[in-house]
Amino acid sequence: MKTGLILVDIQNDYFPGGRMELVGAEDAARNARKLLESFREKGQPTFHIQHIFTDPDAPFFVAGTDGVEIHASVAPRQDDLLIQKHHPNGFLQTGLLDELRKAQAERVVICGAMSHMCIDATTRAAADFGLNCVVAHDACATRDLEFEGRTVPADEVHASFMSALGWGYAKVVPTSEALSIR
Repeated sequence: MKTGLILVDIQNDYFPGGRMELVGAEDAARNARKLLESFREKGQPTFHIQHIFTDPDAPFFVAGTDGVEIHASVAPRQDDLLIQKHHPNGFLQTGLLDELRKAQAERVVICGAMSHMCIDATTRAAADFGLNCVVAHDACATRDLEFEGRTVPADEVHASFMSALGWGYAKVVPTSEALSIR
């Protein structure tokens, strides 16, 4: 089974000094880089997803800003495919599914940000399209959330979403295990 790597929204605004800093973004990016290097070495297809908000007043990922750029730790090469999106789901109104089919990828390893939003939406869509999904949980990051006056810490947000994805949409594994997938 051919496997592709989907790197979701590993963009500057999610890192220290960015407009929407995530908890653990640097650690997640280090693990995502390990995956990217491994996929490149094996000649497996890689797909960088870049979120760009169309509203110039958006709080982050604004076109033309440094924050919207893919982080240097996982910067695409000329032979890496870069797909731009405007929604949390990396498949919605993009060519991602067509590109995965062209690459004959039946399985995808997914990593990036945010666990509770774009990783969740993209993984569920991939599974709905019949792809075998693997999420490298330690190559994903998120942030604290607020609900009914309560702060939900990022580690709890992340654990909840990884648990839910593991229930019926993906095999959720550490990067060390994802690296062994061929």
